[in-house]
Amino acid sequence: MAPAPPRPAGSGTSGRRLLLRTAWHARFGTAGVLLCATLSAASALALPAVLGHTLDLLMEGRPGAGRWLALCVTLMAADVFLEAALAYLAGAVGGRSTAWLRTRGLQALLAAAPHRLSRVTPGDAATLLSARTAEAGAGPAAGARLVASLLTPAGGLIALFLIDVRTGLAFAVGLPALVLLLRAFARRSAESVTHYQRVQSDIASRLLDALAGAHTIAAAGTEDQERRRVLAPLAELGVQGRRMWSAYGRAVARGGVLMPLLVTAVLAVGGLGLTEGRLSVGELLAAARYAALAAGAGAVAGHLQALVQGRVAAVRLAELLAVPPVTYGTAPLPAAGPGRLDLRNVRVSREGRTLLDDVDLTVPGGVTAAVVGHSGAGKSTLAAIAGRLADPDEGRVLLDGVELASVPRAALRREVGYAFSRPVLFGDTVQDALAWGAEAAPPSRVVAAARAAGADGFIRRLPHAYATSLALTPMSGGESQRLGLARAFAHAGRLLILDDATSSLDTATEREVDRALAREVRPGTRLIVAHRQATAARADLVVWLDGGRVRAVAPHAELRHDPHYRAVFAEADAGSGAGSGAGPGAARETESVAESGAEADAAAGAATAHERSRR
Repeated sequence: MAPAPPRPAGSGTSGRRLLLRTAWHARFGTAGVLLCATLSAASALALPAVLGHTLDLLMEGRPGAGRWLALCVTLMAADVFLEAALAYLAGAVGGRSTAWLRTRGLQALLAAAPHRLSRVTPGDAATLLSARTAEAGAGPAAGARLVASLLTPAGGLIALFLIDVRTGLAFAVGLPALVLLLRAFARRSAESVTHYQRVQSDIASRLLDALAGAHTIAAAGTEDQERRRVLAPLAELGVQGRRMWSAYGRAVARGGVLMPLLVTAVLAVGGLGLTEGRLSVGELLAAARYAALAAGAGAVAGHLQALVQGRVAAVRLAELLAVPPVTYGTAPLPAAGPGRLDLRNVRVSREGRTLLDDVDLTVPGGVTAAVVGHSGAGKSTLAAIAGRLADPDEGRVLLDGVELASVPRAALRREVGYAFSRPVLFGDTVQDALAWGAEAAPPSRVVAAARAAGADGFIRRLPHAYATSLALTPMSGGESQRLGLARAFAHAGRLLILDDATSSLDTATEREVDRALAREVRPGTRLIVAHRQATAARADLVVWLDGGRVRAVAPHAELRHDPHYRAVFAEADAGSGAGSGAGPGAARETESVAESGAEADAAAGAATAHERSRR
C-alpha cells in the first residue's frame, strides 16, 4: 500500500480547534455530560468515607449509624442514576455533534470548486462524512468524561493523604510511572488510529471504483482480480487494528500490574497504621476504597482512546473544511445581454501542469462556437472556466462585460447552463430529474426541452412516462445524454455549454439536437466541446485549441483546408472506424460523408440563424 500523504502543517491544531467548535456547538449537552460525570465522581469519592464512618459507628455501637447507612444507600442510588443520565447525555451530544459535522462537511464539499476536491476520492468523502464524523462527534463527550474521570483518581489520592500522609505517599510513589504509561498510550494510539482511518478510506475508494466499473469488470472477466485489488489493503488494516488494540491492551495490562502493587502498598501501610492505633477499621476500609479509586487508570485510558480517535478524525475533517469555497459577488448581469463571452489572458495550471496558457478569446453573443483540439488540448478546462465551474489562476472571464467572479450565484447559475458527457441525474422521477436546478423548471418547459433533446419519445414509452421512478428507469448511454441535454435545455440561459454532451448520440439525433438549439431552445450563446467534424461544421465558429493555447478562431469551412486541423478529428474518426471494424478507406469515406452532410447542415443552420435574427 502506498504511504499516506503527509499532513499539512498545523493540521493537529486545526483538529483541536474543530473539536472545540464542536463542543461549543453542543455546549449545553457537553456541560450536562461534564456536570453528571463530576457529580458521579463526587458521589464515588464520598461513598468510601461514608462507608468507613458508618462501619466505625456500627462497631462502636454509637448512635446515628442508621442515618449514615441511609446516606450510603442514597449515594449508591445517586451513582446509578447519574451513570444512566451520563449515558443518555453522551449519546445525545454525540448525535447532535455528528449531525453538525456532517452538515458542515457536506456544505464544504458542495461549496468548493470541483477541481479543488481532486484529492478527495469518493470513498474518502464517504468515510469522512460517515465514520469520521461519528468519531469526531463523540469527541466532546469523551473529553468531558475524561476530565471528570481524572477527578476520581485525583480525589482518591487527596483522600489518602487526608486519612494518613503515609498512605498517600505509598500511592504517590507510582504516579510518575502512571503518567509515562498514559503518555505512551496516547502517542501510540494516535499513530495507529491515523493509519487505520486512512486505510479504511482507501478500501472504500477501491470499492466505489469497482461498483462504478461493474460492467467493465464483468466484460473483462476480472472479478477475482478486482476482488483482490479491493481487499489488498485488508492486511494493512489488520496490522493497524492490532496495533491500536495492542496499545490499549498494553496500557491496561501495565496498569493492571502497577495499580494492584500500589493498592497493596497502601493496604500494607494502612494495616501498620491500624496496628499502631493511627487508623480505625473504618478508615482502613476507606483507604482501601480510595486506593482503588486512585488506581482507576482503566477508565481514564478508555476515555482517552475515544478522545484520541475523535481528535484524529477531526484532523482529517479539518482538512476538508479548509478547502476554500467559491465566492460570489453582487454585480448584476445586463438584463438583455446577448451572451458575449470574453476570456482575457487566462492561465490555468493543475498539479504543476499548464492546461490553458495565455488564452485570449471572444465568442460573440448568440453564436454557436465549437471547441476542438487533440486530447489534452484543454477543451474541458476551457468549458469549466467559461461557466465558472473553476476559476483561472490568472486572467479574467467576462459574460456580457461583467466578470463572472463578481456575479451572484443565483444569477450565474440561471444564465449559464451545462450538459456533460456523463450526466448525473437527481430526483425521484424523470420529471424531477429534468426540472432539477436552482429554480425548478415548470412541466411545460420540461416537456419542450425533452422534445428538443430527442428524449420525449422514449420517455413516453416508460411505464409512467415522466412520472416513472428514475431509479427504475434503465437507460443507454445515449438516452442518459438526452436526459442531460433536456435538463440543460430546460434551464438554458444566455450561455449554454455542452461539454462533449452529444458523444453518445447517433448522427441523426445529434443533427436534431443542433436544429433544436437553433429553433426551440432559448436563444443565446452555445459553447460546444466537439470531437466530430460534423459538429464543428454545423457551428458558426470553431475555437481550435492546441497545447492549451488558441491556435485559431474561424469557421470550419476556412480551417478544414489545414491538414493539422483535419488531423484533430482523425482520432475520433479512427476510433469510430476501429469500433466498427472498418479500415482506413472506410474511415476516409466516413469523413467525406460527414463533411458533406455537415456542410448541408451548416447551410440549413445559417438559414435558421438568419431567420432567427429577423425575428
